[in-house]
Amino acid sequence: MKKLQTLSLFLMLGFFVFGQSFEQTLEKAKQGDADAQFSIGCMYLEGRGVAKDYSKAFYWYSKSAEQGVATAQYNLALMYELGEGVEKDLEKAFYWYKKSAEQGVAKAQTNLASMYYNGKGVGISYKDAFYWFWKSAEQGEANAQNMIGNMYYNGIYVSKDDKKAFYWYEKSAEQGYAPAQFNLGGMYLKGYGVVRDDKKAVYWTEKSAEQGNADAQNNLGMMYIKGIGVPQSYKQAAYWLKRAYNNGNKLAKTNWEIFELWKYE
Repeated sequence: MKKLQTLSLFLMLGFFVFGQSFEQTLEKAKQGDADAQFSIGCMYLEGRGVAKDYSKAFYWYSKSAEQGVATAQYNLALMYELGEGVEKDLEKAFYWYKKSAEQGVAKAQTNLASMYYNGKGVGISYKDAFYWFWKSAEQGEANAQNMIGNMYYNGIYVSKDDKKAFYWYEKSAEQGYAPAQFNLGGMYLKGYGVVRDDKKAVYWTEKSAEQGNADAQNNLGMMYIKGIGVPQSYKQAAYWLKRAYNNGNKLAKTNWEIFELWKYE
């Protein structure tokens, strides 16, 4: 996980959606109702019926999580990981992700796996990372599916298997996950785990590029330069490579200069 970009990272399943006011829900929360405590946390986090207050959101998520509410455990872990409403603490984030993951929350399973994979809050364990990515991937979580694909592609913990990598990249890409779309495009382009298909390579690379993936934008630009799967077009190449280097892809800047693409803007 990276720095918080949007509250959509959090799970928002508070029971306030059934029409209870903030005051009514708060009263239940104070009486120890775990679901109401989670709902109050969501209300403070989103600013629904009350001013946003991450510290109070953290307080109520803690109350709910301690009573075993899995979604509260996940949100609490995320707040610890991001340092939102509380001081950043990766070991506590790991603890609460694990609690939530063990109850079957797919996003918690993915984040727990990532911590094992990257050695955040716990020692690196590719075995445990693969286990939890797999649990989440089987529930349809796109990020986890892409990571399972990466582990098969790179032979991390499991034997390298391009066909299995392709399978999981495709599962993730079909859900709109941009990194997986980029990876799937690459598999089609190189013929790894599937018969080479330049048109499908373009299709998936473009899907990813349209979502702002800089690596995909660079690759798509080069496909237009070389006429791979598309008619050669330096104008289209200039369009995509400029977007790629504006999004931080250094190779795109090099390609832009080598092919003098400023002439085709």
